[in-house]
Amino acid sequence: MSSTKETTPSITEQDDRWTAVNHFQFPHLFPPSRPYHAAIEHAFKNSIDKGLEDISVAPSQGKFLAIQCQIIGAKHVLEIGTLGAYSTIWMASVSPDIRITTIEIDPHIAEIARENISFAGLDDRIEVFVGAALDVLPQLDAEIEQGKREKYDFSFIDADKENALPYFKWVVEHTVKKGVIYIDNIVRKGLLANAELAKTDPIVQGIRMAVEGVGKDDRVDAVVLQTVGEKNYDGFLMAMVM
Repeated sequence: MSSTKETTPSITEQDDRWTAVNHFQFPHLFPPSRPYHAAIEHAFKNSIDKGLEDISVAPSQGKFLAIQCQIIGAKHVLEIGTLGAYSTIWMASVSPDIRITTIEIDPHIAEIARENISFAGLDDRIEVFVGAALDVLPQLDAEIEQGKREKYDFSFIDADKENALPYFKWVVEHTVKKGVIYIDNIVRKGLLANAELAKTDPIVQGIRMAVEGVGKDDRVDAVVLQTVGEKNYDGFLMAMVM
């Protein structure tokens, strides 16, 4: 969801085995009888029908985020990068106690996200802010300081990678102890390791700076996990606030 044109080579890392595994396992582990199945399916289809790019998390990744929220008993979630609210609805689906604050830079996209959230019946638990995250976050900071908003116990950063590290630094300051932070799309087909490309590509530079910066932050313990599936070869950074 970056607004900066990516200059990295167009590389597709896919394997029929990855897609076949996902197509086999997911319908078994998330059948139509599960709560919010229709809402999650609608969020994906409506977003595509309204012209949004198919750049949301894959279904298995959405459910992974939801399970992570369950594991830590998340109640206050921050998401930077809403798109069509596909991942947002996944995370909100696991508990009536979860409240999600999500930030989307594009007003038109935010309206589509709100449509999907309303279809899911989650208007009362998902708050969509519109604007550049670096402009919205100070407002949230003020509300947290005033006691009007809780600190977060789970955050999902899935926006422009050029600002991944500034986003992370803000989130760490506003996350409870043992809270978990994810930065998505951090591997980018292995380009994370390409130091030469980072000299000219702001996205590769951004993800490398994020990993390097998180590694220097003594407030967290973190790891990068590489992933494969129907949506390419990528990965995420996961950090826990100490």
